[in-house]
Amino acid sequence: MLDHAAARSRQPASARLAHHHMLRNDRIVLLGQALESDIRAGSPSGPLFAENVGMALAVELLNLANDPPGDPIRLSDAQLQRVLAYIDANLDQPLTIDILSREAGVSNSHLRTWFKAAMDVTIHRYILRRRVEHARRLLLQGNRKLSDIAAEAGFAHQSHLAKWMRHELGYSPSELRRSRN
Repeated sequence: MLDHAAARSRQPASARLAHHHMLRNDRIVLLGQALESDIRAGSPSGPLFAENVGMALAVELLNLANDPPGDPIRLSDAQLQRVLAYIDANLDQPLTIDILSREAGVSNSHLRTWFKAAMDVTIHRYILRRRVEHARRLLLQGNRKLSDIAAEAGFAHQSHLAKWMRHELGYSPSELRRSRN
């Protein structure tokens, strides 16, 4: 059907659709739902209905090929700064994708994708790194209890902090304290 619709409109159908992955088009969704509904009802509309819906889908897909590529969709600088500032201000709190998505004003899946594209690291890893860095600064400031520092940096307990500090920095909290003296 796609080739037929392309021939009638004098457009080549080859390879043009590869540029539009992960796209949501409401007309395509509605056409797909109409086809699915007809099939679930036992196809009372007959094969002509399915053929017409198929042709409409082909035309919609070809119309996507005619759309000029837009600017890549991403977090704006302001959205990214709001999320980063929120993370830094709330390191000691539970941070969830839902909370950060609301802060950015985008969906959870968009935030995950766009944050990674902007920062070259996942949100989870970014937060862990910020928490480790915050804990490192706190450790260098004085002789507070490690459990208090872990809690203030947003870690569940001191062994959780030690694990991630060793992973991210290559040394444990106690090794950092010893090197300071």
